[in-house]
Amino acid sequence: MSKLKMKRVFICGLNEERQDVLDTLQRAGVVEIVQGDYKDAGLKNIDILDQRADNNQKAVLAEQAIGILDEFAAEKTGLLQSLEGAKDIEVDSYGARAGHIDEYMATAGKLSELARHIADHKAAIPKCLSRIDTLNAWQTLDIPLDFEGTEKTRIFIGSVAQDADAARIYELLSEKAEGDDPLDVDIVSLNRDKMMSSFMAICHRDDADRTEAALRRINFVKAPMGKLVPTEEIADINREIEDHKAQINALADEVAAYGSKRDDLKFAADYYRMQADKCTALGRLDVSENAFFISGYTPASYAEQLKAKLEQLETIVEISDVEEDEDAPVVLKNGFFSGPMESVVESYSLPCKTDIDPSKIIACFYYILFGLMLSDAGYGLILVLACGYVLLKVKNMKPQTEKLVKLMFFSGISTTFWGFMFGSFFGDAVNVVATKFFNRPDIAFRPLWFNSMNEPIRLLSFAFLIGIIHLFTGMFIKLYQLIKAKDYKSAVYDVGFWLMFVGGAIVYALSVQMITDMLSLKFILSPAIGKAAGTVAILGAVGVILTGGRDAKNPIVRFLLGLYGAYGITSWLSDILSYSRLLALGLATGCIAQVFNQLGTMAGNSVFGVIFFIVIFVIGNTMNLFINVLGAYVHTNRLQFVEFFGKFYDGGGREFTPFTENTKYYTVKEEIK
Repeated sequence: MSKLKMKRVFICGLNEERQDVLDTLQRAGVVEIVQGDYKDAGLKNIDILDQRADNNQKAVLAEQAIGILDEFAAEKTGLLQSLEGAKDIEVDSYGARAGHIDEYMATAGKLSELARHIADHKAAIPKCLSRIDTLNAWQTLDIPLDFEGTEKTRIFIGSVAQDADAARIYELLSEKAEGDDPLDVDIVSLNRDKMMSSFMAICHRDDADRTEAALRRINFVKAPMGKLVPTEEIADINREIEDHKAQINALADEVAAYGSKRDDLKFAADYYRMQADKCTALGRLDVSENAFFISGYTPASYAEQLKAKLEQLETIVEISDVEEDEDAPVVLKNGFFSGPMESVVESYSLPCKTDIDPSKIIACFYYILFGLMLSDAGYGLILVLACGYVLLKVKNMKPQTEKLVKLMFFSGISTTFWGFMFGSFFGDAVNVVATKFFNRPDIAFRPLWFNSMNEPIRLLSFAFLIGIIHLFTGMFIKLYQLIKAKDYKSAVYDVGFWLMFVGGAIVYALSVQMITDMLSLKFILSPAIGKAAGTVAILGAVGVILTGGRDAKNPIVRFLLGLYGAYGITSWLSDILSYSRLLALGLATGCIAQVFNQLGTMAGNSVFGVIFFIVIFVIGNTMNLFINVLGAYVHTNRLQFVEFFGKFYDGGGREFTPFTENTKYYTVKEEIK
């Protein structure tokens, strides 16, 4: 369907043209280069590991410089701008700016240097603060901390890890001293929380050695050295801190002055990313002394245009069909409506050779299922208006972001539709506001079909119907793929019999009164139709049993495998029951909204009551919207991946990874695209 046909491409040219060819291929972004197998022909690969590492390093330097600017001169961007992708740049403009790349990198180097200086000054401040914290205990001391005494006295300044006053310290020193030496102890500070006593001990210089030995025995720690009185040193350190802050501000202003160079740095980062990718591509090329050879894949729709473009560079280009046994990459191409489903398919697995691209079929069911799970017109309108506004305003959105926004846009349309069908607009907000604040219970948001909150079984029956259609669609896709592959036996045995088995059983169930009553159906099929459907189901079951183990040679094993295969009817029942989540999530959305609406009316009909209602309404419905949008997204994907894909989809396709511009800020325009 939307799986692009791939072509083999072979390019040969002289080494003088190699750079121009790679530039063209990179800007075009439509060729996946693969490793050739020409070793027997004497060809070799180019060793460019060092060059690639150098380019990557320069790209990182430019990106770091942008980060430095963002820190000190942040770029003002809005929410919509954050969704934008890379900007287009003409080839000529790209070439002109590439001529200034050394200048751009010099700017990056200068910013990196300034950032290092700022970091050094910032790192110095905690050290200064730590020094002040240490000196705070000595502020009452009126001599420098490194003062050791006079001609006849010896002074020891320090601390012990004890909550002790002067008398206690004197007592401890006396106990540890070897003699009875005269000693004076003066407490400078006492920190009971940290169990620290800071003091100054004075003795005669002749007794200094014995006093110092006694101090060591009580685990005395000398005060930090300082040539100034502690208060003076703290003042000097504070001045040093202010100087560091001034230097930081001056350097920050110098960094901010480079704000106009931000685009140049962005260009440099992308330029070297492209150069690094080009080095990677060079490593896959096969070269001789005078020529180079490129092998790869390209979508058939681009092949001729690519060939014409490359032949202008005096190269030889051969386009050929992909062989049946080749592991060709897979490319999906869908329109505005089904394009968002590509991300859903890719998140599961790309289609293999025998698979079709299910994006278009998924789209039809995906939006319906999502809408049924959210099923509130108010929430749907929010999604439609918000996503529609983004799609209109942001023209160069990132591809994956654009797909997600489109997915939510169409899901919002479906949600709005089902909200009107089931009569839900922010739950029962219209009814609550009309009744509580305007005394008009006659005003209500009435459903176009039925109220799902009042008739949950009816909604459950509808969910099962959607599920049966969804699952049978998967079976018919499998039937189509088998017939296309001319595997007619498998088409009959693996699909035909199962359609008879399951389809007959479903039709028969609709002729049973108990089942129709349980599902609140307003009709019941006639016994004749039920009997015919039962016969078809039995024939289908017999067919499944007889053919389910057809690969086994032993007839008994074949029969047992067939019986085991028929047991698969339980998985069908489980799959159909899985669609009850449409009921569960749909009701959960409405119930939670109604709870918040009722909470909002608790303050009564007054000015304060109105304000209270608005606050609760906005907060509650915002939470409900985000939670249930996430739930609808997750469970809709699950129904696709588990129930739907399980009926026909093998997956396992290899992703198309073209040699292209993996840039962040700029994209060079190329006519091929």
